[in-house]
Amino acid sequence: MAVTLTSKAAEHVAQFIAKRGKGLGVRLGVKTTGCSGLAYKLEFVDQPAAEDLTFESFGVKVLVDPKSLPYIDGTELDYTREGLNEGFKFNNPNVKSECGCGESFKV
Repeated sequence: MAVTLTSKAAEHVAQFIAKRGKGLGVRLGVKTTGCSGLAYKLEFVDQPAAEDLTFESFGVKVLVDPKSLPYIDGTELDYTREGLNEGFKFNNPNVKSECGCGESFKV
């Protein structure tokens, strides 16, 4: 069981934490929403929760709550630039379908 970051994603997170002046890493989870049922939630973490599972890629910690892990196990978080757009991309092997707008997914 693992959630990983690409080197570009880890570099982006590390730079943002440095600009913030504090931070332990990022928390990746899912929430129930959207037309397909689930959506990713990503936030910076200053303090871990007792139940958090911790993964590390390129020196950056990714914290995941145990309830979200079955939906995102094996996910690789990348940071991409496509034209004028840039942002995180979730490469999740568990996704069976996504909604047309790309905001939610189904496993």
